[in-house]
Amino acid sequence: MLKAVLFDLDGTLLNRDASVLLFIEKQYKRFNHWVSHVPMEKYITRFIELDKRGYVWKDKVYRQLIDEFAITGLTWEELLQDYISQFHYSCVPFPNLISTLEKLKDYNLALGMITNGKGQFQLDNIKALGIENYFETIVISEWEGMKKPKTQIFQKALKNLNVSPSESIYVGDHPENDIQASQNVGMKAVWKRDNQWENVKADFIVEDLKEIPLILDELRK
Repeated sequence: MLKAVLFDLDGTLLNRDASVLLFIEKQYKRFNHWVSHVPMEKYITRFIELDKRGYVWKDKVYRQLIDEFAITGLTWEELLQDYISQFHYSCVPFPNLISTLEKLKDYNLALGMITNGKGQFQLDNIKALGIENYFETIVISEWEGMKKPKTQIFQKALKNLNVSPSESIYVGDHPENDIQASQNVGMKAVWKRDNQWENVKADFIVEDLKEIPLILDELRK
C-alpha cells in the first residue's frame, strides 16, 4: 500500500533553468556599474555554461567570471554573497506545483523531499516556492553530511516518515541521483522528463507534475 511520495527539488519542483536565468539578469543589472563592459547576453550565457545546471558551486563560477571578463572593483565573494542572499527572490515553480501537492495531501499521503545542495540556501528556495509546510520531512545533503545517490540519504528520509521503500515513490529529474538511486533503495521511481537525458529507465515518466496523482490512482487500484 502506498503511503508516501518523496520529491527532488531542483528540476522537479523548482524550475531551476528559468530561475537561474531570471536571477542572473537581475544580478547583472544590480552590478551594472562593474560589469557593463561585458554585454549582458554574454555575461548570462557564460554564467549558465560555468554553472553546469547547479553542479558547480558558485565560488568557482564567480572566480572564473571575474578572471575571464577582467572585472575590477568587485570581488567574487561579493557576487557569491549576492547569489546566496538574492537567489530565492527569483525562484520559478514548475506548473501545477501547489495543486499537485494539495491533491496528494487529499490522498492522505505523507510527503517528503530529498535534495542535494547547501542547507540554508535550499531551504530558502523551498520557502520561496511556498511549499515548506506540505512536507513532513525535508532532507538536504549539506545538513546530512551525505548526498544522493547514496542510499543512506533516502533511508534517512524514509525513516523520518516511518514508511518502507515499497510503500513509497520518488519523483525526480536526474537519471542517477534520483531514478536509479531511489530504485536501488527499493522505491518506485517517477522520472520528470528532462530533455537533457534520454532512455531513462524509470517505473513511470511524467511531463507535468499534474500527472503524478493519475499514477497514484493506478497504483492504488
